[in-house]
Amino acid sequence: MKDLPKIALGAWAWGNDGTFGNDFPADSLKPIFEKAMEQGLNLWDTAYAYGMGTSEKVLAGFLKGLPRDSYFVSDKFTPQCADASSETAMKDMIEMQLGLMELDGFDIYWIHNVWDAPKWTEELAKYFEGKDNVPLLGVSNHNLAEIKQADEILKAHGLKLSAVQNHYSLINRSSEESGIIDYCKENDIHFFAYMVLEQGALSGKYDTAHPMPEGSARAEAYNPVLDKLEILNAELKKLADKYQVGMAQIPVAWAISKGTLPIIGVTKVDHVEDAVKAMNVSLTDDEIMELEKIADSLEINAIRFWEKEMK
Repeated sequence: MKDLPKIALGAWAWGNDGTFGNDFPADSLKPIFEKAMEQGLNLWDTAYAYGMGTSEKVLAGFLKGLPRDSYFVSDKFTPQCADASSETAMKDMIEMQLGLMELDGFDIYWIHNVWDAPKWTEELAKYFEGKDNVPLLGVSNHNLAEIKQADEILKAHGLKLSAVQNHYSLINRSSEESGIIDYCKENDIHFFAYMVLEQGALSGKYDTAHPMPEGSARAEAYNPVLDKLEILNAELKKLADKYQVGMAQIPVAWAISKGTLPIIGVTKVDHVEDAVKAMNVSLTDDEIMELEKIADSLEINAIRFWEKEMK
């Protein structure tokens, strides 16, 4: 497999399932896709769960006709979406997704969460065992013990764990503190960081005078701590000014500097342009330490309702 880019682009909002409060017609997303491909950002992260296939179908429409080696597709097996009554639920899901995307294979394929994960990891291993075209196999939202268990299950079938995807940001470093990131580095496993910007809380767009819109899950999570976040955002602003980028580029640059591969949701062309700028920022060790010192001092619990602390 070719080297992965420094950033993955998330198509979860493309599912139009109401999670993000608005719909994104395919024709409004096409310029975003084209700009990303033009800039070499060709790793696309999706899942059947994002709109029950809507995200996959939109992405497939954009990829159609392009050389297969010009892009990467990262897709997921979401246990809650599978027909658990079927003896071939894993095969059914994978082949249904490949059909939706009009592909012969994925580049990365994940177990999306830990619901009955050992069973599904075993089924994943059985499906790919002995096949020639095996994608990078990964697990998402797993703690260290669960990651090691998944690795052992795959190894028993002649495969290996190649990717881990967890919530990771300046205010949620539990995957680092628990040893997950070190384990990944030691075992040649790509670590994908999602929610690096904490759904906009670390972008500079929101503060106590300009809170997130009431009624949303992210408003409930972040509005009560906006006073603390202002302290961290002030430091992000200093660095953004130094490097002549927007504030949102600094947390992304931080995640890259930590050896992780951030996944950035894209619903506007400027999101792609911002990602490119973030890739070109090289924070110093002192700047990284200061950012983490300030973030840690705030003692914000950023674990969301679907997650757990990665102990």
